[in-house]
Amino acid sequence: MTKIKNALLILISLIVILALVLNFDLIADKFKKLFNVTPDLVILPGNEYVKNDKFKLVSQVEDYTPYSYQDLMNIFYSTLNQGWEEFTFYCPIEYTDCLNDVEKLSLDETLLSDINNFVHPYNSYTSIKTLFDDTGKVQILVKHLYSKKDIAVSEDYIDTLFESIIKGSMTTEQKIKALHDYVINNTKYDAQRANNGTSDYDSARIMGIIYDNYAICSGYADIMAVFLNRLGLPNFKVSSESHVWNVVYLNNQWLHLDLTWDDPITTNGRDILDHSYFLIDNNKLERISKDNKDHIFDKSVYLELDY
Repeated sequence: MTKIKNALLILISLIVILALVLNFDLIADKFKKLFNVTPDLVILPGNEYVKNDKFKLVSQVEDYTPYSYQDLMNIFYSTLNQGWEEFTFYCPIEYTDCLNDVEKLSLDETLLSDINNFVHPYNSYTSIKTLFDDTGKVQILVKHLYSKKDIAVSEDYIDTLFESIIKGSMTTEQKIKALHDYVINNTKYDAQRANNGTSDYDSARIMGIIYDNYAICSGYADIMAVFLNRLGLPNFKVSSESHVWNVVYLNNQWLHLDLTWDDPITTNGRDILDHSYFLIDNNKLERISKDNKDHIFDKSVYLELDY
């Protein structure tokens, strides 16, 4: 009798083990759902340079739980837009490809740079790092392009410009033109950095304009973006493979604004102030830029300009 009982116990144990093996994934998923409690997210207020513009590629979110690649893009954008130095969120178990998509997005330097173009220059990054693990925890670490000291210096400079060149009677277009002309008349294009990748000047940022009167395209674009934000105008920067410039929403349309190409280098060193790239639409940009590749941009990214 005892042998029969033992045999039955062994048989039952084998059946249980077989059932566990056959249904391992289902059982594991049940346990994962049972014990997977997402920690509360720490949502800090954004800084004073948060943009409230509504863009087609990305948007500011309130819910930081992603369920798609687009949600991840929005979270990365929102982290930058809020001016945070770090932010942690969690992939839900329903989004089975979440970590794969996080890795894909974190390695896509071009897309991250494009997303960066939609935030205020003071909140833009000089480096962005993403850490994640199998628990679904994702941490975004941001090193900003401008320090608090840089921002203070830049804001003082912009204040001075508003006091000296902006008049209350000016139209919005006249105000933009006043800054456009002032920067070009007081700044030289840093050919050394453009040609060699290095320079004695901090010309890739606003600081090169302030301290040394030198800039490359990113410096020109940043100071104009700060100015346009001060005016309360929807705007963003556009990048091609070799260039960056501004677009602004004015008179019910998106218009291009390129200080770099309006400040051309001359063979005799003479300063030139041009307005060929001042508040122009897509058609004119494509027409006057047909012989250069600097203004070829991805319309699937800069969707506002796909017209």
